[in-house]
Amino acid sequence: MSSLALSSDYVPSHALANVRGSAIRDLLKLTEQPHVLSLAGGLPATELIPAERISECAARISADSASLQYTVSAGVHECREAVASYDDVTTPRRVLLTHGSQQALFLLAHALVNPGEMVVVDDPVYVGALQVFQSVRAEVVALPITSAGTDVDALRELLETGARPRIVHTVSNFHNPAGVTATTQTRIELARLADHYGFVVVEDDPYGRLRFTGDDVATIAAHGERVVRLGSASKILAPALRVGWMSGPPEIIAMVELLRQGADLCGSTFSQLIVAELLDDRTWLDNHIARVRDAYRLRAAALATALSREFGDRVEFTRPEGGMFCWARVPGADTSALLAGAVDAGVAYVPGAAFGVRADFGDCLRLSYSALTPDELSEAVRRLSVALLA
Repeated sequence: MSSLALSSDYVPSHALANVRGSAIRDLLKLTEQPHVLSLAGGLPATELIPAERISECAARISADSASLQYTVSAGVHECREAVASYDDVTTPRRVLLTHGSQQALFLLAHALVNPGEMVVVDDPVYVGALQVFQSVRAEVVALPITSAGTDVDALRELLETGARPRIVHTVSNFHNPAGVTATTQTRIELARLADHYGFVVVEDDPYGRLRFTGDDVATIAAHGERVVRLGSASKILAPALRVGWMSGPPEIIAMVELLRQGADLCGSTFSQLIVAELLDDRTWLDNHIARVRDAYRLRAAALATALSREFGDRVEFTRPEGGMFCWARVPGADTSALLAGAVDAGVAYVPGAAFGVRADFGDCLRLSYSALTPDELSEAVRRLSVALLA
């Protein structure tokens, strides 16, 4: 049930009543205290946002009043072209721009899933995806995630029993929260199963360009047609631009575009033109992303070093290869019960239970390293050890 508390005069719809509140959003309110070092929210580093370049684009683009007008529901053509080139999509007709990738997922679920129909997710799950699927009153089936990504063996067994999900959702690169990246074999099998059984794979990939160790892996979409990819400018450029996108079969894009007209008509022409210019400037963009990756590499290493130093063998964690998150386990700890004390000690994290569907994850926690410096991360982990090991 939702954490929403309403009087009897204001009864929520069945859709809203089914939605679990986001512990992450609730935590962000707590971490506004200046003494708290937050490992909770997945925020990009503010100092790495290219504010000067965005400001230059904004001044130039806003000089043309047409950039301040409505645009078509699918999004500004120049930005759709830029996204298609950036994300290796064959044609802009397969791209729809949205108000962040969360809106893309929300619209997609409402376009494809009826109440009671099955959706398969990873366990632990990206909380935003769980909220979306709960809002359409789907039957959410969670499969334990593996070190290779979605458990395709368990998925195959489920399908062989006659189950027919409408959507299988996964965060393919640097999973939020589990940190793992789907292997090539997992991606191929997901695409094959989708083609064979008729479901849609939602490849949620906001972090793919933020790999700082290892080799890139081809997308799930590269292996099959029944794949919708979600992407975002938030993690590589700036969250406040609020430009996300989906790419996939034109039939699905058309369905979502129609639904989108009843949501907000269209996105921001102004923001989309800024994103188009920045994505098209490949030399600048490649240098900018390399700078972000280098910073996150140092921060992830600082977090891993601090965890090993402060916790020793009392912690298990996934060493990050990219993205923004580290998934950790402290056997014997109740990370939900200990959170208030941690905030009092000046550090915040997201308890693992916030991401559980079938599993509990009560001794787990998600740590975000992107928004803190290496020195701040070292101090944050020291405070964390005091709170969790006391």
